[in-house]
Amino acid sequence: IVNNESSEIIRMLNAAFNRYTDDRTDYYPPPLREEIDRVNDLVYTTVNNGVYRTGFAKDQAAYEEAYRRLFARLDWLSERLESRRYLVGDTITEADIRLFTTLARFDAVYHGHFKCNRSKLAEMPVLWAYARDLFQTPGFGETIDFEQIKQHYYVVHVTINPTQIVPRGPDTSNWLTPHHRDELGGR
Repeated sequence: IVNNESSEIIRMLNAAFNRYTDDRTDYYPPPLREEIDRVNDLVYTTVNNGVYRTGFAKDQAAYEEAYRRLFARLDWLSERLESRRYLVGDTITEADIRLFTTLARFDAVYHGHFKCNRSKLAEMPVLWAYARDLFQTPGFGETIDFEQIKQHYYVVHVTINPTQIVPRGPDTSNWLTPHHRDELGGR
């Protein structure tokens, strides 16, 4: 694979190597594609890219607009996930994978470094339980290195962190606490 667009890489990995594996899980099933695409568009614009729009805003008005849109979408996601285990359908889809990458970095980086600080992920009960559910799913948590994530963001972005000081926190041991999302069903 030669590509640096995460959404395209996810689609390639979803099906391109099926002949080499016994895992035939389809994270972009045809009956759910329209809804997955709709959710992905909303999440990408206001959450995945929204944290960057907030963190790299060039003036107060741009910051406040990006901040407002980010937390409005996080509130929408919380409402959506309150009664369903996954974003689309009854199993993990591409939409969950794409949201997870931002949620996993939220408290460690985006809350402080990018000033997305209305509340931490750990203070948003539904999204926090959802993120822990995914983190504890095989293939998710073992891909996350919180120390490396912090090292990267706090050292590379010298325009917003000229001292390159990397914070010690937050404590990440709480990612393994019970989430009880399995009570919502799903597979």
